[in-house]
Amino acid sequence: MEAVTTIKIPKRHEIKHQISSLDDLVLQRRISKALKHDDHNDGIYDVTSLYFDSLDDDALKEKIDGHKKRAKYRLRYYEDDTSYIKLEKKYKDKDLSGKVSTLITYEEVKMILAGEYAFLLDGDPLKIELYTKLKAGFRPKSLVRYQREAFIYPYGNIRITFDRNIKISNAYTSFLDPDHHYMQLMSDTILEVKYDNYLPDIVRMLVNMDTRHNAYSKYAQSRRFY
Repeated sequence: MEAVTTIKIPKRHEIKHQISSLDDLVLQRRISKALKHDDHNDGIYDVTSLYFDSLDDDALKEKIDGHKKRAKYRLRYYEDDTSYIKLEKKYKDKDLSGKVSTLITYEEVKMILAGEYAFLLDGDPLKIELYTKLKAGFRPKSLVRYQREAFIYPYGNIRITFDRNIKISNAYTSFLDPDHHYMQLMSDTILEVKYDNYLPDIVRMLVNMDTRHNAYSKYAQSRRFY
């Protein structure tokens, strides 16, 4: 089923690569000498995400089948700060991707985990969209936690991230517990490059883009085990 969006989402290029720990070390040293970290926590922080999918796992199947247009919904917080949680919709359209988000409170997340959705009809378009999905059978599916190191480059609105120590769990009710025990998913790193309309040559050379063509989905990989 092709993903349908009712919210206008600005799109940009997004390229993901699975790299070895050795490749990670080499690239991180090279990039850190040329680019600066983003402003959040000196560029290094933990990310915890709870992904939703339909009863028939449509989002997972669309990813595996390579649908050009697809969407997924998740809740996310950074470090161990559950006082700042975002509801996000990630939308993919061929080689472009976009994201919209809205803040959601700790208590509201607890209600979602308990199966209480009426509060989502508060006028926020993204919350209303999630309400519609939940009433149609969407449910929490998997937890993913990892450490991210992020670099930025202003020309082209470039953002390069290294996602390391990726861990997963299917105990979705533990999403709000920063001390929850996760299973290690992989030892490799996910390198992600995002940009608007063009990728400057300096970034292309730093990342050695011409030799990297593989894609990766943390959500899809997490569902291999659950």
